[in-house]
Amino acid sequence: LFRSLGGWRLGARLLSDRSGAGASSQPTRRVLIIGASHEGEAVCRELNRLAEGAIKIVGYVDDRDENQNTTVQGLTVLGRITDIPKIAEKHRVNEILISTPDLAPSELRRIFDICSGTRSRIRMVPSFRAIVGGSDRLLSRMRSLDVRDLLRRDSIKGDESISMDYIHGERVLITGGGGSIGSELARQVAKLSPASLVLMGKGEGSIFEIDQEIRRTTPLRPSAVITDVRDKAAIATAMAKEVPTVVFHAAAHKHVPLMEAVPIEAIMNNVFGTLNMVEASITARVKKFILVSTDKAVKPANVMGATKRVAEMIVASKSAVSDTEFAIVRFGNVLNSRGSLVPLIQKQIEAGGPVTVTHPDMTRFFMTIPEASELILNAGALGGRGEIFVLDMGAPVKIEELVKDVIRLHGLVPGQDIEVVYSGIRPGEKIHEELYFANENVSRSRHPKIHVADQSIAYPWAWLSTQLDELRSLCLAGDVEGARSALMELAWGKNAPLFPEEEARVAPREVL
Repeated sequence: LFRSLGGWRLGARLLSDRSGAGASSQPTRRVLIIGASHEGEAVCRELNRLAEGAIKIVGYVDDRDENQNTTVQGLTVLGRITDIPKIAEKHRVNEILISTPDLAPSELRRIFDICSGTRSRIRMVPSFRAIVGGSDRLLSRMRSLDVRDLLRRDSIKGDESISMDYIHGERVLITGGGGSIGSELARQVAKLSPASLVLMGKGEGSIFEIDQEIRRTTPLRPSAVITDVRDKAAIATAMAKEVPTVVFHAAAHKHVPLMEAVPIEAIMNNVFGTLNMVEASITARVKKFILVSTDKAVKPANVMGATKRVAEMIVASKSAVSDTEFAIVRFGNVLNSRGSLVPLIQKQIEAGGPVTVTHPDMTRFFMTIPEASELILNAGALGGRGEIFVLDMGAPVKIEELVKDVIRLHGLVPGQDIEVVYSGIRPGEKIHEELYFANENVSRSRHPKIHVADQSIAYPWAWLSTQLDELRSLCLAGDVEGARSALMELAWGKNAPLFPEEEARVAPREVL
């Protein structure tokens, strides 16, 4: 039942199907092309030439009035896009190719919704330039629709010039450098001509891979530092040696159910690892420090979210008493990151199902790895007073709908080919996540899709450091429930004093 979502090559599939086609009078692949344009005509011509009879193109669909009932390359325009379900059934279509590149996400979503009523696999051509410029590569460059194509919003691009202004010529250090976000940050930073790049992480395999990739694809020669952010002495040694001027702190434990089971591990890594990096950065006179946070830090209902909220508190508090410029980036779930939802769904489909959904009403905000990384880079230029930067991610996505989309992307039918079952909410999970606290003043930034949350409640470092000392003592004593309770109280700001009013409240403004 399983057909892989990514990396699957049409050319290889056609070759494997050719023996079956030869044993029968009917080709195994019956293709319908969306778009009777120049691109569609080129797709038809090249498929007929390269596939050598292994497929049959049944015709086109096109929404333009002037193309109805016309013939292109000897094949008829059979109807409009809305007619695809009945055309696919009548002509036994099992492959639908979108020939028009760079469709708006809303139009791509409309096409997908219509095609999802068929049993056909949906794929798209990369670009007209690729078709006419290298015909022999057409088959290998066709790609399956990806779940990223189906986000209910337009993709968001960061402003490279904003990031270039403060990355160019600087010494950049990235913690969690081998992770999904950290490694993408490294790729994007490398394009901005830093003076040096330090990749810090405790997983030598992942650090090695991104280090080799950067060396292979850019003139940079990164420094790899294999250490744990919980090791204060090792961090201090690395900072003294590398002398970074910009730090991106992406290292963190992120899996909600796992961290519920090991709260002390989560606290030591996410809270005190962040504190170590913050204090070492101040000592090293780092110019900018950017913390990667999460929407789960807002009104945290779980250990992971609470640890990230306390990390936000540390950064915001230290920004008031330090010359280092601090900023925080808060965003939702990242598509296709290591161990995230979509790869889990794919593995469940590969196993033949069922695919599990915790609750039918559960929603999440989603963004892509490049979007998250570009936002983090831009935030470094936009902030410096402990502000929280949040991507305008549009409406939250219903998990049940996303799961069914991924099943359909495999050419399968939810509930028929792959069962969808409800497993129940896991410990610490919310039905819906939020992006802001009620007391955060939200304003615009220079980037139209990045909002700024100035915290109207700031926590004095003298008070916060005392709370952290008590939390650390509970962790070192192995008091799991005591540590969990103290963490949640701290994350919610229970019994916290405030700065004087004139220091605590910052009027909404545009960050220049």
